[in-house]
Amino acid sequence: MKLSARIAAPVAALVLAGLTATACAPQTSDGKAATDEKTGTLRVWLFQEVNNKPKERVVDAAVAAFEQRHEGAKVEVEYIPVDTRAQRIKAAFNDPESAPDLIEYGNTDTAGYVKDGGLADISAEFGAWADAKDTDPTAKSSVTVDGRVYGAPLFVGVRALYYRTDVFKELGLTAPKSQAELISTAKKIRKARPELYGIAVGGAYTYGAMPFIWANGGELATVNGSSYKSAVNSEAARKGISSYTSLFGDDNCPAAKCAQMGGNATVTAFASGKAAMAIGGDFSHAAVEAGTVKGKYAVVPLPGVTAGSIAPAFAGGNNLGVLKSSSHRTLAVDLMKSLAGKETQGKLFDAMGFLPTYTDVRARAARKEPFVKPFIDSLAAGAKFVPASPGWGQIDASLVLPTMFQEVVSGRKDVRTASDDAAKKMDEAFATAGR
Repeated sequence: MKLSARIAAPVAALVLAGLTATACAPQTSDGKAATDEKTGTLRVWLFQEVNNKPKERVVDAAVAAFEQRHEGAKVEVEYIPVDTRAQRIKAAFNDPESAPDLIEYGNTDTAGYVKDGGLADISAEFGAWADAKDTDPTAKSSVTVDGRVYGAPLFVGVRALYYRTDVFKELGLTAPKSQAELISTAKKIRKARPELYGIAVGGAYTYGAMPFIWANGGELATVNGSSYKSAVNSEAARKGISSYTSLFGDDNCPAAKCAQMGGNATVTAFASGKAAMAIGGDFSHAAVEAGTVKGKYAVVPLPGVTAGSIAPAFAGGNNLGVLKSSSHRTLAVDLMKSLAGKETQGKLFDAMGFLPTYTDVRARAARKEPFVKPFIDSLAAGAKFVPASPGWGQIDASLVLPTMFQEVVSGRKDVRTASDDAAKKMDEAFATAGR
């Protein structure tokens, strides 16, 4: 994952859950449990939000219903800080006796966890699950590796363009309908209102920059035999990089202030009234509502290159997965369905604002809360995902793409050199990880 950063409760500040240990059944040589027990205690790790109580109430209700259906089964859920998740999950994969049965995990972690042998292949169960037929294709891709399914999508997070209606009205502007118009509008605002960023952008805001690459026809990587090959140095990708980095400068968002900003910082700048536009998620809504711009903003899909088009957005979010080592596989899969099913996702939207992964449940959410429509429209227009390679985790952790953007906006390298260097680092990570 990098889901998806909820500003009021950032995904990057989410919390993972772990449970008290119970003895596990003997393991086979491949880490798979030798038995499938139909009673006993299931242990679950979930992410904790900044305000976790509403989520706990929804989860508790789903767990209570599950326990009623399965006599002799008990569920224990614990919430643990996300900044320890990598160590905790790796340890769980290496020590099945202390591992949970079910975990919530970021959707960009799927391929890495599969390579580590930690997640169970639940393709058959997912295929027979009635709810799954309405899963958004992009969300399903986030639990799929080499055609096999390793979990259930829990929610999606997508970004769109927030803009100040009062500033636009004052300056006689309309919401931009193309990326060229977005750039020119941002610079018009900065010229007329120099105390504002026309649009807040961040050199470390990878998921805000990706739509510019994709809208220009570029890709992050392409399949190359049994692995991936970076494509960030293609001519199409370079057009997108040039487009995004053109927004850094005194005529919009000065590099000295904006080069180091990430997604949270850009949305905070907008919410506090320091920017006329920002690229923010559906999960940013609460933070913007709590800011000084409340009642003075609107949201539209981020425009693409052609007027009236929508730029492909990154489909972030979280998934639920059954561990391969679980000695309660059947029960764990059923609990996964309870927690990630339509009914629970609808309640999680009401409680937390999590955008459902089911198209029909999302449609109901949009009718209930009109603010989500631009985000749903963005998903419907064709959201995209990161390469399904375990190497992506290394690329992300090594800040390959933020470094590339920052090198360009600082003037240390031109787009061609910076993208070539980034592509080399990505290819090394893909080669090391395999597919």
